[in-house]
Amino acid sequence: MSIPDPRVFADVTPGAVIGLPNLCRSLLRQQRESWPMCRDGYASLGSIQTRSLGLNGHALHLQFNPGRIVSTGAKVDPASIKQRRCFLCVAHLPPEQQGIRYGKHLLILCNPAPIFSEHFTISHVEHCGQRLDRHVHTMLRLAADLAPAFSVFYNGPRCGASAPDHFHFQAAPFSAIPTVAEAAGPRSTPVCEIGTVQVSTIAGYGRTVATLRASDPEEVAVAVDRFLSAWRRVDGHTDEPMTNVIATRMEKVYQVVIFLRRKHRPEAFFKEGDEQVLVSPAAVDIGGLVITPREREFSTLTSEALSGIFDEVSCGPEVLKQIVEAL
Repeated sequence: MSIPDPRVFADVTPGAVIGLPNLCRSLLRQQRESWPMCRDGYASLGSIQTRSLGLNGHALHLQFNPGRIVSTGAKVDPASIKQRRCFLCVAHLPPEQQGIRYGKHLLILCNPAPIFSEHFTISHVEHCGQRLDRHVHTMLRLAADLAPAFSVFYNGPRCGASAPDHFHFQAAPFSAIPTVAEAAGPRSTPVCEIGTVQVSTIAGYGRTVATLRASDPEEVAVAVDRFLSAWRRVDGHTDEPMTNVIATRMEKVYQVVIFLRRKHRPEAFFKEGDEQVLVSPAAVDIGGLVITPREREFSTLTSEALSGIFDEVSCGPEVLKQIVEAL
């Protein structure tokens, strides 16, 4: 599918672009000036509140962000997805929205309902479903081209993607999601190796993660594919395992953090009245920055309550052990 020229702010070649972070920032400045929805979305960040809790000695923060109510509460069941118009298809983008064409297949767009001071959605130009194993190399190339300013994250179609029918990544400021630093920190515990790729987890994290780290992106891509394939065998399904992923390049080392999920939303999400807890964990939330679009959750949630939510939606550590044995 070709992208109409008025949509293209700039055109870059993956792996051969210099200064992509600054180009993204230029796009954001232009969009905040010319696109009212984007301008209003970023203006709303001035009123967000944050609160730090901590969990087992790890970073854990709450962000009160009313602008995320649509994403947090999005209906992502097949019937609802079929009925609504895809908001990531090029033909359906707002008239003012432009993007950076990244190779032949991706368009880097400003997210008009931001969580971060710089928040981008990187969507496929074709309407094709979320499936990571077809795009691991692209994820790592993006992580390299956006380093050291940004990390790249992915929400699986069954655990956090508000557009599971249209393939996309997102990009956040490098250190904005606490897991990025913690996965390389002192509580990182090795569990095995896949070739030259070290696989580790985070001790006492309260959710099960696997971190794959090495300097060769090709070997990391192969290791990620092997890990996901082993997980499918353990899980007994042919579909993509329920996962959120954060990819970065730190100096010369590629790091891919894979969250092992078993549920999208906690049971409390579906309750009514005072019993409802409107938290829908995706990569950012399970990575340590929990987004609460309502003030009630922001004011009342505790570390213990969030620990229970993480435990409910995450696989147990025995699943990681089974995956390692199946590699």
